[in-house]
Amino acid sequence: MKTDLTDTTASQINKALVKARRAIGTPAVGMVLTLVIVTDEENAYDALKAAGDASREHPSRTLVVVKRVSRSPRDRTQSRLDAEVRVGADAGTGETVVLRLHGEVVDHAQSVVLPLLLPDAPVVVWWPVNAPLDPASDPLGALAQRRVTDTYACEQPVKELAARADAYTPGDTDLSWTRITPWRSMLAAALDQVACQVQGVEVEGEEFNPSCELLAMWLADRLDVPVRRTRSAGPGLTAVRMDTDCGPIVLDRADGSLATLAIQGQPKRAVALKRRDTAELIAEELRRLDPDDTYASALRYGVERLKQENGGDASAKGERQGGEREAVPAPVESAAKGPAAEATEEAPVTRAAAK
Repeated sequence: MKTDLTDTTASQINKALVKARRAIGTPAVGMVLTLVIVTDEENAYDALKAAGDASREHPSRTLVVVKRVSRSPRDRTQSRLDAEVRVGADAGTGETVVLRLHGEVVDHAQSVVLPLLLPDAPVVVWWPVNAPLDPASDPLGALAQRRVTDTYACEQPVKELAARADAYTPGDTDLSWTRITPWRSMLAAALDQVACQVQGVEVEGEEFNPSCELLAMWLADRLDVPVRRTRSAGPGLTAVRMDTDCGPIVLDRADGSLATLAIQGQPKRAVALKRRDTAELIAEELRRLDPDDTYASALRYGVERLKQENGGDASAKGERQGGEREAVPAPVESAAKGPAAEATEEAPVTRAAAK
């Protein structure tokens, strides 16, 4: 069921939601959270479709905030709120409200969203594109327990990682980090099968892919060994090679779907490691609403490493070399450093000996 409201208010939108629920015979609210999507008109459809697919696992009230650009100075001084209310089959398993803001109200989106939040329910804000540099200080981000961004959608993803580290607040996360969850789990499981010490790591992937950088940062942070970042034609991450004192461990995915895990002394195994769509990524992020300390640790370590090597410009080497394959070694911490933090609870990683 769809209801269109023109030049409306938050109170009228709430009344339309109640009326729509009664019309389809479900007056009770069975939502577990409020998902706020902040986007533009161009990306609103894809974001809404992904949220609708994710709502099958996480029934939620989805508020899509679309900030419309006014063409004339007179239009920019006139505030107007248009809304589209979707309930039932048109909204997946939850409720959807598409809010189109015009004029001065664009700068006060939080005042429109606040009355529409579910009471006593967590709030997650997701920016598919054009995320603020400091999501926690954004008026909409301040309403949320979790703030989801995607550095892959930025023009300079590696530089964006540095900005994310400087502005990190517990509750921030990145879909580029979510994309490497299967890789982290697979690598951790591979190390659990051998009693070896990791001596060095090579991460291979397409240029300017923040997921490749984050995986290299995570390995360097957890294993405390040199990590090389090499470039390939993609798609995405293509291979990780860990050199150990028992022989190499290689996880190779050349086609973006099926990977091969090779461990010295064991037969090669084919493992499913397909590239996931946005709906799967956002569904994974909605499963946890607590701060991701592992992401924070990897992000901060990696940005510091990139600054030491490139003077704060992580893409400088890539711009000079173009698509050329280039190794980027990570600096080794001093021997006086204590043991690094343990790996994630779901995927513990075998520690390497300090160099």
